[in-house]
Amino acid sequence: MSMQVPTLEEVALAAGVSRSTASRAINGGSRVSAEAQAAVDDAVARLGFVPNRAARSLVTRRTNSVALVVPEPDERFLNDPFFAATLRGMNSVLKNSDLQLVLLIAKLDESAGRIAQYLRNGHVDGAIVVSHHRKDGLEGAIEASRLPAVFVGRPFHPFPGLRCVDVDNVGGGKIATEHLVARGCRRIAHIAGPGDMTAGEDRLEGFHAALREAGLEPGPVVRGDFTIATGASAMDQILAEDPTIDAVFAASDLMASGALQSLAAHGRRVPEDVAVIGYDDLGVADDTVPALTTVANPVVRMARLATEELLVTLGAISAEDLADPSDTELPPVVDPTGRSVLAPVLVLRASS
Repeated sequence: MSMQVPTLEEVALAAGVSRSTASRAINGGSRVSAEAQAAVDDAVARLGFVPNRAARSLVTRRTNSVALVVPEPDERFLNDPFFAATLRGMNSVLKNSDLQLVLLIAKLDESAGRIAQYLRNGHVDGAIVVSHHRKDGLEGAIEASRLPAVFVGRPFHPFPGLRCVDVDNVGGGKIATEHLVARGCRRIAHIAGPGDMTAGEDRLEGFHAALREAGLEPGPVVRGDFTIATGASAMDQILAEDPTIDAVFAASDLMASGALQSLAAHGRRVPEDVAVIGYDDLGVADDTVPALTTVANPVVRMARLATEELLVTLGAISAEDLADPSDTELPPVVDPTGRSVLAPVLVLRASS
């Protein structure tokens, strides 16, 4: 004789709760008291109830997964601490949900069509997009897919309804340069980020703004791609172009680390001969010699806020669930475009 499979109604009855409360407790939903959750968990264990997630997906048309879309080469994803910080921020939210994370690497040398098709075909319920480039076409792909999505970092081509969490990169570039000016530097160079990324352009804009306000002419500006190797080669080029520079602001800590290697090879002391400041504060700055002064880029928090916003849109959590009376962090400022913007913070160490 076959055993009868327990139903959700029987679980609710055994737990002494409503069917909807039992469903929320089983499916990881919100608005379930600790007492009700414990009662449902006990009933599920006693009755041997197994939720039919496949059947539920057919009814709800949900995949119970969200995508992290990264238009970068595999080696950069594996080696840049920005992406590890992004994953930490996302997982801090997803670990409390029933959602799985899907990683999509969108290579720069191919169109966004493959990613767009994947998103349109309903393989995920939503997406977080990071490290996007001017020509990767992801804004259009997301808009065409009608998929709920949040960008981490300002996109070049926003569209109505696009949601974004960012840091004030213009302000970050400005406070970095103002710090160098305040310590007496007058020939300040800049190792800029890629021109096809808004973070690189915004930090460059902040660099120029600070020098204009100080009445100083900018030193050489050479672009890199947020890697150690391009930071070192950019520093070599800057020293060849203007050996009188007394400071350099690099738009990432990895590029600043490369600049330190170049300066050491050229016999320049840091900070006595050339002051150096980076941008990110994601672990690299503590390990350089000397330790890097930098601008903190709140990547973990940006990824967390973006994921929370996505899950609220999907109905996986409620806005009330996000309220934390113990949270002392300043809330993001929402600009006229709807972008949530966090403030950068200067972190002083030995390099300047």
